[in-house]
Amino acid sequence: MDIVIGLLIIAIGAFCQSSCYVPINKIKDWSWESYWIIQGVFAWLVFPFLGALLAVPSGESLLGLFASANSLDVMMTMLFGVLWGVGGLTFGLSMRYLGVALGQSISLGTCAGLGTILAPVMLNIFYPEAHHLEKLTAAVIIGVVVTLIGIAIIGIAGNMKSQSLSEEEKKAAVKDFNFPKGIAIALLAGLMSGCFNVGLEFGSSIHFEESADMFKTLPATLLVTLGGFITNAVYCFYQNSKNKTWNDYRKGNVWGNNLIFCLIAGALWYSQFFGLALGKGFLTESPVLLTFAFCILMALNVVFSNVWGIILKEWKGCSSKTIFVLIIGLIVLIVSSFLPQLLEN
Repeated sequence: MDIVIGLLIIAIGAFCQSSCYVPINKIKDWSWESYWIIQGVFAWLVFPFLGALLAVPSGESLLGLFASANSLDVMMTMLFGVLWGVGGLTFGLSMRYLGVALGQSISLGTCAGLGTILAPVMLNIFYPEAHHLEKLTAAVIIGVVVTLIGIAIIGIAGNMKSQSLSEEEKKAAVKDFNFPKGIAIALLAGLMSGCFNVGLEFGSSIHFEESADMFKTLPATLLVTLGGFITNAVYCFYQNSKNKTWNDYRKGNVWGNNLIFCLIAGALWYSQFFGLALGKGFLTESPVLLTFAFCILMALNVVFSNVWGIILKEWKGCSSKTIFVLIIGLIVLIVSSFLPQLLEN
């Protein structure tokens, strides 16, 4: 029963994350770089900090925890957060050129597979005595492969969509639709976004022993998102200067509206990793699902993002054959979420 609860919590977090770009559409008169960094303040600083506080016992502090932790682990957790920040930037661009459904599908699918595989590999390089590669069991590898197959099928559906629609129809569904450019950016986004899970694994020892299992990864999550915030802030402020959009922050008439929707978007985005932490707290009896949990989260993000893509009419005008291929891909992804546990049993 605990496993079902854990997977359900992760699914709720995935649904919230997949919904985070809906409020962004309500932001007015701000350039991409301006609203991206403001929602990032909430997504990568405010809510991760509040979440991490849940893991702090009475009389302790986060600063004390980070100061007493292994300095290499803290450094590597933040470093992979910085690298993940590159994925976060290109992730937003992938949806600009492919739309919410296809952009998230390719980016998150790549992230799911590489994030799951890279984490034990990187940790094994630094801590070979811990035998981290043993986490990559046959069940986990098969689960990752099935996830990537599901993503590939959705990618085929996206290519069919690209070939079947006129330029006018593409622009109507996604304003800046560009399939070749979008795919390249989405693959880069997925590769770099997978660093988030690597950072979490390096930070797995950064917690208080007294903390509940469901809260133990939240301090590491804060370190990863802090690293990502630094990357995004540097790029967004550079774009503000390059595009002369500093004036966005002086538009007092839209600040109230934009701040509210940035806050909502940030909260929804952070919900995925808050849900991942809580969900893993219920999966402690299944080492396979603990290793595969990040992949499950990303796969479910893809499923729900395509649901939103359908709601937002991004697949409008596609043939029934294209929709059929899309549905097959979604089914494969759903199956991949619980396949490793079935194989392990």
